[in-house]
Amino acid sequence: MRAGAVSNRSKRPAAKPVKDWRAAIARWLRRAGAILLLILLAAGLALWWAARWTPPREQFPIQGVTIDAGNGPVHWGSIKAAGADFAYVMATDGTDGLDPMFTRNMAAAREAGIQTGAIHRYSLCRLATDQASNFIRHVSRRADALPAVVWLDYDDRCPDRPTRALLLSELATFLAQIEAHMGKRSLIAPGPAFEADYKVTEGIARTTWLRRDFFEPDYGAHPWAMWQANNFVRLSGADGTVGWNVLRGEGETP
Repeated sequence: MRAGAVSNRSKRPAAKPVKDWRAAIARWLRRAGAILLLILLAAGLALWWAARWTPPREQFPIQGVTIDAGNGPVHWGSIKAAGADFAYVMATDGTDGLDPMFTRNMAAAREAGIQTGAIHRYSLCRLATDQASNFIRHVSRRADALPAVVWLDYDDRCPDRPTRALLLSELATFLAQIEAHMGKRSLIAPGPAFEADYKVTEGIARTTWLRRDFFEPDYGAHPWAMWQANNFVRLSGADGTVGWNVLRGEGETP
C-alpha cells in the first residue's frame, strides 16, 4: 500500500502548465510594453519633427510667421533669428474684437526689422461695414505695411451660414472699405472647409493665402501666393505654436 501511494503521487499532474501560462503572459506583457514604447517614441519623434519642420529655404526663400495673443509676449529678435522675414499679426475679429497683443506685436516686430501685416478674422454673423469700421479703427495705414489679410473660417461662436451670393457681396464691401483705408489690395485666406462651401477664390479676385500642414494646398481656384505650411512650429521667442508661412516667388508656377 505504501508503495502504491508513492506510485500514485508520482503520477499526479505537474504544475508546469500553470507556470507555462504565467510565463506566456509575462512574455506577452513584455512584448506589449516594447511595442507601446516604440509607439510612444515614434509619436514623440513625429511631434519633435513637426515642431521644427519648415519648407526648404532654397525652394521658398521668403518665409515668415503668424502670431497672435496666444503666443504671449513675443521676443521678436528670436523670431527673426529663427528665419522669419515677415510676420502677419492677428489684429481684429468681427465688429468689436481686438487682439490684446496686436499693437505691441506690430511695433516690436518692426523694431526687430521684420515686415508686418495685419489679419482680420471675418465673421459671418456681422455686417461687413461694421467689421471694416473695427479694422480701420485699430489698424493704421502705413506705406511699409504688408497687405492686410482677411481670415475666412467657420467659428463656433457664429451659427450663421449666409448664401454664397450674400457672402461674396458682403466680403466685397468689406474689402473695398479696408483697401481704401490701407491704400493697397488685401489677401484672402479661406480655410479648406470654408472654400469648399463658398468657393471664395472663384468669386473674389484677390491674391490667396491657403493653408495645409506639410503638403502644398491645392483647394483654391487659383495658385496660392502664400502658404501656411506648418501650424505646429515652436520657436524659442514665442509661447505655444506659431503658423509658419512661405511666399511663392515671382514667376513661379505650381
